[in-house]
Parts: sequence; structure tokens; C-alpha cells
Amino acid sequence: MIRTPLRPLARILDARNRGENPDAIERENIRLRHEEMRDRARRRAEGRLLVLAGVFFVAFSIVGGRMAVLAGTEPSEPTTSVAGAQIFAQRADIVDREGRILATNFDTHSLYAQPQQMIDPEHAADKLVEIFPDLDRARLIKDFTGQRKFLWIKKKLSPEQKQAVHDIGEPGLLFGPREMRLYPNGRLAAHVLGGTSFGREGVHAAELVGVAGIERHQDARLRDPAQAHEPLRLSLDLSVQAAMERVLLGGMKIMNAKGAAGILMDAHTGEVVAVASLPDFDPNDRPALPTSGSPSDSPLFNRAVQGVYELGSTFKIFPVAQALELGLINPETMVNTKSPMQWGKFRIRDFKNYGPELSVTKVIVKSSNVGTARIALDIGAARQREFLDSLGFMAPVQLEIAEASGSTPLLPKNWSDLSTMTISYGHGLSVSPMHLAAGYATIANGGRRVTPTLLHDPARTPGERIISEKTSAAMREMLRHVVTEGTASLGEVPGYAVGGKTGTADKPKERGGGYYKDKVISTFASIFPAHDPKYVLVVTLDEPVETSGSEARRTAGWTAVPVAAEIIRRVAPLLGLRPEIEPSPLAAISLTSN
Repeated sequence: MIRTPLRPLARILDARNRGENPDAIERENIRLRHEEMRDRARRRAEGRLLVLAGVFFVAFSIVGGRMAVLAGTEPSEPTTSVAGAQIFAQRADIVDREGRILATNFDTHSLYAQPQQMIDPEHAADKLVEIFPDLDRARLIKDFTGQRKFLWIKKKLSPEQKQAVHDIGEPGLLFGPREMRLYPNGRLAAHVLGGTSFGREGVHAAELVGVAGIERHQDARLRDPAQAHEPLRLSLDLSVQAAMERVLLGGMKIMNAKGAAGILMDAHTGEVVAVASLPDFDPNDRPALPTSGSPSDSPLFNRAVQGVYELGSTFKIFPVAQALELGLINPETMVNTKSPMQWGKFRIRDFKNYGPELSVTKVIVKSSNVGTARIALDIGAARQREFLDSLGFMAPVQLEIAEASGSTPLLPKNWSDLSTMTISYGHGLSVSPMHLAAGYATIANGGRRVTPTLLHDPARTPGERIISEKTSAAMREMLRHVVTEGTASLGEVPGYAVGGKTGTADKPKERGGGYYKDKVISTFASIFPAHDPKYVLVVTLDEPVETSGSEARRTAGWTAVPVAAEIIRRVAPLLGLRPEIEPSPLAAISLTSN
């Protein structure tokens, strides 16, 4: 830049010639120079402010956009891919309907090794094997003396194990803080809770993820940081669950059964108050999944939900209830029960010969296959299928555990008239005991559909109406007669007016088709109190054999019924039900004259 001189000689000489003051020229040039400098400084400042404003605008736009994205997404645990960063491991507690702990978190430690910092690897290996007998000494020595820089030894330590490892005094053995899932009641409600395992793991933390049961089904809710302080409240009652499991286990042993399942359900809301499957497991030490054999042989198998069986004569109440609702029969209608009933090349027989005809009530009380089949024929295949679908027997049971997806019913490929007849007495269609419990609740509670649930909700509303109050009352009366004078006489519990229906179904073979001659699934589906049912109880025994008499007995009346009666006797007081004296029919009074 060429600066203009303040006193240019040409102008000075010219000004002197004209008699003007030359100093005025200098002052004018100074003024112009200062104005130029001021304008240049202003332009520079304005440019800088503009750039700064642009920077701030972009920054605030980025922050605002990110806040908008976060506000529009579901809350989730913080994640990280940086080694050693903190992993959010908190998981909400699970409690029963009374707030008692079923699952919670427990602070513990993990054990890892940094072999390069070890002083005496062989001594450390010897001591570790003494503390943890499942460890392989040779493998430890190989890892400790090799090139590895990091080695997991145990993911979870008890306080005693931590102290024992600490006493070894080996600087290369280190501990990391960790949170683990604790089930303080051991095996209690194991199939409901399921269990957890470690997901992403770091030295200082590991996330807990559900692997089965409600822990897996509700995993997102249990891991949600926004709800970590709010326990998940189940419909289970811890005291009732413990009593039922204890009786069911004793009954399974006495009846020499391979397995057992029990379901206690609120007849009006569908809330499962207790559910058990035996044999079971401890979710604190969950066994591995089986790699061979039948899945039902594993203690992980949930017979109450995954066990899809033909449940025999317990199904007979459904065609009778439907026929009553359609107006085809009434409780006193006489039904042809002449046995055997010929249908093409097939014959349908009763357990005993009940004579040429029985009333509808007696068909249920005596458990007549022939009588039930004839009622079902009058209903027809299409209407029977529609009714069973309305009860939930055509789809997997909707329950809040991961295993519920395995409860898909087995339906006939061709729903023929023969299928209609056999399904009416529980053959040709396989469902889970949980399906059956919900179906009985619907029939007995006044006719409102029940959907099973494991979540406690006092404000739950009744389901849609399936049958009328009148039909429901008639069915409750029939189920009561089954206990007082029918196949479930061993199910009577003084003061609680039990009603129910027995079912004994031959067990199908795993391969080759057909049925075992000496293996059955015995079931007793019951309601109590029968005049105003509050609860439904279903007990199922797998391959029971009652051997107290001279002959082995396998029918439900001798096996499942007494087990269910003892469960009711134990749990009814825990449920707040007071025993009541059932009014007897008034004796006939005749007028006489002197």
C-alpha cells in the first residue's frame, strides 16, 4: 500500500503562491487518513462478527438437532465401544403381588488375571484349584506362563471366595466390581422368573440380560434406566406359590410321576396366583440347555405352558356348555349313550357301560365319551371350532414369559365329524394346561373370557362375554356334581365346595405314532368355591402310577385329584377364603292328618 504524504510538496508550493496556509493541507490529509483507517477497522470488525455469528449458528443448530433426535427416541441404557468404559448394569427388581422380592441385584466381584504381573504362576494355579475345584490346573499354568496379557478366571465370586483368592497374595490376580442377579427364594417360581446371564462385559462392569421366563420377556422394561427404581410387580403370591410347589412335589413322588404341573388362576381376572412345573431348577445356577433327548426331560421345560397335551375328559365341559348356550340341550336332556358308538370303521367307547341313555348332567358326572360325542355332532365342526377359538384354544397362550411362544396348540389337519367327536372328549387336539385353566375360568366365572397374565393389575377389566350367566351357573352345578358323586370324589375339601372335571389321556409316542398302553397324562381341572368360583386350579401329572392298592391305578381320579385337593386345602386359607358350610337340600316334607 502506498501512503499519501501529509505535506505533498506540489500542493504546499501551490498554496503558498495563492497565499493560503500550508498547515491546512496537512490537517486535511490527517483527517482523511484517520477516516480511512476507521472505515478499514470497522469493515474488519464486521467481518469477524459475521464469521463468529456463523460459527455460533452452526453450533447451536447441531446441538438443537441432536436434542430433537434424543427427544424422539426411546430411552435406553448408555452404550460404549471404548475399552474399560462404564457399562450400565442396573436392573429393576421383580416382586410378587404383595411386594415381596423374587429377583434383585447383588454386588459381587469378578476374578481375572494379568499373567505378566504374576510372581509365582504355579503356586497361584495350585491355590486357585483348591478354591475352585472345577478349574483345570494344567490349563491355568499354560495360560499364566504363556503370552496372554489378560485372562478371565471367574465371572462371579462369593465373599468367601474373594477373601480366599486375596489371601493367595498374588499381584497378578485382580478383582473387578460386578453386579449379579440374585433369586433369594432359590427354586421357587423358577420357570416364571427364568434367569439372566451377562451380556456385554468389561473389567469393571457387565450388563445383565434376561435369557428365559419373564426376565427375557420383560427385558427391555427391566433394563430401562427410567424404570430401574420401580419393581416389576407380578400376580404371583409367594406364600401360595411355596405351598403349591411343596404339595405338588410330594404328590409327584407319591404318584411315581415323571413330571407335574400346577396352575392356580384368579377366575375373573386371569391373574396367575401360582404356577409350577416339576422337575424344576435354581435360577441362581441355571443349567445348560439339553443337546440330546426329549426337551420335556429337561428341568428347563415348562410343563404348564410348553407342555402341549391331549387333556382328555377335562374337555367335555366345553361342548356341553356350547350346546347349552345354543339351546340344543338342557341339563336334564337325555342323551343316547349306547356303547360302542360306531362311526365308519371307528368305534367310540365309554370306560364303563352306562346304559342306553344318560341326562346331560350325568354325561359329565359319569364322563361318557359317547354322550359327549353325540352332543358335539349336534353342534357341528364349524361351530365347535369357532367356540374353541373364542376360548383361546387355537393360538399360543398369551403369557408374559418367553416360553409362551412354544404353547402352539396341535390341531387336526382336517376338522371332520370324527375330529369333532374325539375333540369333544379331549383327543385329537392338544393344548397346554394354561390354555385349559383359562378355558375353565371363562366357563365358571359367569361367561367372560379370561386371558392369563403374570402381571398384577387391580384395575383389570373383564373380557368379552362368551356364554351367558345361566349357562355358566349350569356348568358350575355339573362340575360340583362330578366331585360329590362322580369321578372326582377324592377332590372334596370340607368347607370349600370344590367342583371340577377329571381327564386321563393316553400319552402319545415320540416316534412312530400311536399311544403308549401304560403311560398317561392325568389332569384335574377344578374350581372353588363351586357356587361362586374365585379360583381355578389345574393339576397335571405326567405318567403317574398310584400303587397303594393291589393294582396299579393311573386315572386322574386316583392321581391328580387327591393332589389338587391337598393343594386347595393348603392354599385356600392363604387366599383369604373362609370355609363355609354348604347348605344341604331341604328334606321332603309331607302333610299328614290324624
